[in-house]
Amino acid sequence: MRMYEDERVGSGAPGRSLWVEEEAARRRLPDPVRTSAVRAVLIVAVTLTEATIAFFLMLTGSWLAFPMALGGIAGTVVATWGVLDVLITRQMWNQRYGVVSQPNSTARARRREARSGPPGQGGRIRPPQGGPVGRAAAWQAPAGDRRYQAGAGRG
Repeated sequence: MRMYEDERVGSGAPGRSLWVEEEAARRRLPDPVRTSAVRAVLIVAVTLTEATIAFFLMLTGSWLAFPMALGGIAGTVVATWGVLDVLITRQMWNQRYGVVSQPNSTARARRREARSGPPGQGGRIRPPQGGPVGRAAAWQAPAGDRRYQAGAGRG
């Protein structure tokens, strides 16, 4: 039997290939998040390597142990910054681009209700109907407030 041939396939038929396309379990990270994640992994890898070298230099009693230990401390600070950068970039991306607009979302339903009002309303939100008996309007502007008078602040 040949190495890449499927057992269920008869002799002479092509077998299954080594490269099989499969659906990803999760979606790919956005480019800025992936960039910061790669940067953080590289920084952490260099810091761990530096800390390991500093440890072995300390065991041998080399004079390079102290400068390498200081570099390891600085690398730890930078690695912490790198990991925080990934978290902040991911949060920023989710806040800017993470809202998925679906046809059944609440916001679309409310806009549809506002647009489906009577033609004279022009798509504006209607005041609440009903209310206590004897009340002239649902809300009245204060008498001395010029902001709510017709034509105030224009022209």
